Amino acid sequence: MIQKLLSHRHVGVMSALLAALLFGVSAPLAKVLLAQTSPWLLAALLYLGSGMGLWVVRRIQRVPPVTLAWREWGWLAGAIVTGGIAAPVLLMTGLAGMSASQSSLLLNAESVLTAVLAWVVFKENVDRRIALGMAAIVAGALVLSWPGAAEHVATSTLWPSLAVLGACLGWAVDNNLTRKVALNDAGFIAMAKGLSAGSTNLVLAVALGAGWPGWETTLSAGLLGFLSYGASLTLFVLALRHLGASRTGAYFSVAPFFGALVSVLLLHEPVTVQLLVAAALMAWGVWLHLSEDHAHEHSHEALEHAHEHVHDAHHQHQQAGPVVPGVPHKHVHRHLPMSHSHAHFPDAHHRHGH
Repeated sequence: MIQKLLSHRHVGVMSALLAALLFGVSAPLAKVLLAQTSPWLLAALLYLGSGMGLWVVRRIQRVPPVTLAWREWGWLAGAIVTGGIAAPVLLMTGLAGMSASQSSLLLNAESVLTAVLAWVVFKENVDRRIALGMAAIVAGALVLSWPGAAEHVATSTLWPSLAVLGACLGWAVDNNLTRKVALNDAGFIAMAKGLSAGSTNLVLAVALGAGWPGWETTLSAGLLGFLSYGASLTLFVLALRHLGASRTGAYFSVAPFFGALVSVLLLHEPVTVQLLVAAALMAWGVWLHLSEDHAHEHSHEALEHAHEHVHDAHHQHQQAGPVVPGVPHKHVHRHLPMSHSHAHFPDAHHRHGH
């Protein structure tokens, strides 16, 4: 299992889990910032912080320019509108009307909706083991939310709850559209989302009369956006590349548990029975996914594209100049038709039917 975790394809697993950790702590911190600014402006600052922070990192690293195909710009534009502009505004609106814990736990709907869209609309494969793992992770989130659910349900939280669920639907659509461009530079995709969506929401928020907060709130929102949206989204795109949308969404759904764990470690909140049960359910769900062995005879059609790769079983092409074995590199290359059998995920090279 250790060797399997360290294999190339399980870079996606670690990326998804780290993305969940960064995003899991965002709702409570954003709730604090909402006391100083409006929901729409905060959504703008979070995404601007994400985009600007990634832009600075890429400038320091001297990352070369990225070129997308025309059809990929369409997929990215759809992801920006649904997940970058609409979803954060809906989340901040919902967060302003309900507790941070309720909002955090409602965000689990994102992974479920992502998986459903991936299975039903985009035809990713699903088997009983993956479905059971998803159910275990969602059950863990429900257990984690149970103490607050019975105590705080009220009509006044209906519309805020619907707003958060609307954000989940926006991000679910975003996740599946982003999968279409996931072979491109993950940092560029996250930066483009942050700058485009943040700028758009900033103009809209100011036009609607939002007052500008103090510099402390502005800087805090920017830093939170860079970590919980920019860095998290970059890691999420990397996971999409290796795992597909439904499995990435499943791993990402442990975010509420990470939020609770950070609360225990940093805020010294008590370790409850609910937390332990939720941790066990989520750990079981993650193990079911990690131990998946989806292998069968399948065929690859001819394909030409460019992405970072090593010369493995799927990349046996010729190229000019020497190549160090096992070292990732990027160039335009062509896949010849082939049929073989091996364990695989619904990644960019395995979108076949079942």
